[in-house]
Amino acid sequence: MLEAGMKAPVFTLPDKDGNMVSLEDFAGRKVALYFYPRDNTPGCTRQACAFAKAHGEFESLGAVVIGISKDSAASHQRFAAKNELPFLLLSDPELTAIQAYGVWQEKKNYGKVSMGVVRSAFVIDENGVIEKVMPKVKPDTNAADILAYLRGE
Repeated sequence: MLEAGMKAPVFTLPDKDGNMVSLEDFAGRKVALYFYPRDNTPGCTRQACAFAKAHGEFESLGAVVIGISKDSAASHQRFAAKNELPFLLLSDPELTAIQAYGVWQEKKNYGKVSMGVVRSAFVIDENGVIEKVMPKVKPDTNAADILAYLRGE
């Protein structure tokens, strides 16, 4: 896992509409970057909806919200439309950013061990440096926790 103070790994991935988006596109702004396992699952939907509900506050603090999973752009498009998500969802089926950020890990579910995305978040500063690492976040409180951090609480 990456640590605060490290340069954030740069990535360029397609958004839900197939447009290529790079972390470098947001130089000069804070980025709330979160990784999640899968579109349209209960926890991931609650997490995304919490970010959507708080989107105006993220914008007022000058922060961009980006969600990344290994789902396809088409899946992201349906997920965003169904839940009215106003922020970027990026598709990483090759696990480029997912592995660069160290969130592709062994997971245990009902005694079965498999590899998957561990729900994690990062706050990246205006210069592309990781300011805060939030491993194994909870879907219901992740957006609020990042907002509290950005407000200095």
